[in-house]
Amino acid sequence: MKILIAGIGKVGETLAADLSADGNSVTLIDTESEILEAGIEAYDVMSVEGNCASMETLLEAGVETADLLIAATGKDEVNLLSCMTAHQLNSRIHTIVRLRNPEYLEQAYRMQESFGVSMVFNPEKQTAKEIERLLKFPGFLQRDSFFKGRVEIVECLIDKNSKLNGISLQGMNEIVKCRVLVCVVLREGEAIMPDGQFVLREGDKIFVTAPTEQLSLLLKNLGVVTRKNRRVMLAGGGTVAYYLAQELLKSHIDVQIVEQDEERCNWLSEFLPQASILQGNAAKQTLLESEGLSACDAFVTLTGTDERNMILSLYAQNRGVPQVITKVNRLEDSKILDTLALGSVVCPRSLSSEHIVRYVRGMRNQTGAAVAIHTLAEEQAEAMEFIVEEGTLHCGEPLRDIRLKKNTLLVSIAHGTGIEIPNGDSTFAVGDRVVVVVGRDSDALQLNDIFKY
Repeated sequence: MKILIAGIGKVGETLAADLSADGNSVTLIDTESEILEAGIEAYDVMSVEGNCASMETLLEAGVETADLLIAATGKDEVNLLSCMTAHQLNSRIHTIVRLRNPEYLEQAYRMQESFGVSMVFNPEKQTAKEIERLLKFPGFLQRDSFFKGRVEIVECLIDKNSKLNGISLQGMNEIVKCRVLVCVVLREGEAIMPDGQFVLREGDKIFVTAPTEQLSLLLKNLGVVTRKNRRVMLAGGGTVAYYLAQELLKSHIDVQIVEQDEERCNWLSEFLPQASILQGNAAKQTLLESEGLSACDAFVTLTGTDERNMILSLYAQNRGVPQVITKVNRLEDSKILDTLALGSVVCPRSLSSEHIVRYVRGMRNQTGAAVAIHTLAEEQAEAMEFIVEEGTLHCGEPLRDIRLKKNTLLVSIAHGTGIEIPNGDSTFAVGDRVVVVVGRDSDALQLNDIFKY
């Protein structure tokens, strides 16, 4: 597919990497020549320098023959105008627009056709939603849902006191006392798809498939203390903090936001009257302690600087805050991050890229495309949800008789309303949904791509 990406910021850069790696023809558009040169050097892409909202620039980039435009500049108005212009020049083109301003979101959804927009994405809102989900189950570092929320793949850390430390996967079910499947283990920065003989050890991060209704039981039987978060402190009062505070307040959770900018504090006070807004530098130890950091149930670092977020999270962990969540914008140094006690780590641009890659694959494969895609284990693996269709191979055959490609696991099957963590006797039929985990270098775009011929 021919894809134009307008705006090579954090999100645009991630999209360029993921979409070009998926075999698409990608052209970058930006006003900064240095940014474009860096993109060309890093990825197999082309570039056009100019204003992505102008007709001249879009024509030079090949909009008339493009399949998709992703408008991801830092200015919402430019993004919307770019989509409108592209749609006028090519009525068949799909357009995806990034919107950050909460005031524009409802308007954009109601006027999608007028703006020529196929899909709206908001990295900040997606990040807030992900953090809210993590706050609901403090024992997990990451949660990805499938089958409309009925099955999840959750990430857990094996520490020295874990009941699973030194246990083989064959013996795991005796401890957790519920049917689960470990689909990936992240050990010393390397993603492994284990077999039953694999022995877990301290420092491993495991990705476990389980029905959502079993998550509380899973935590309980692992000896992880579950609690309801009643008071959450947010360091940084940006857009993610605004969206997150909105959702937490609806759940009657006390929210405290520490923000340095006076004008932003006034805005937050106006639009979040139920939250406690404190003007000050969240990096100051005396400020955090005077505001009761140690008494918080959770601490979320949402400043605009990764390094500051990491330092704040390390300090909160040191002060014994039960749950810590760290926002980072770059995951290039994931092995370094893995050695730090940062709690759960969320990355807005990775969340957005997953969403858009799924849309692109759906465009390319009108039938059989994944309906959900999530990256696991520091982006070394993917979990994909598929619908079993008429042309799907091996329907009705036991899994033990089906040969899958290397580094591929079928980890869950939904038969109507029933959920199954499969074994060798399990089968799937037309109309079922399945979740498949594959290595990041897999070429699986449709369900049939996972089978070995």
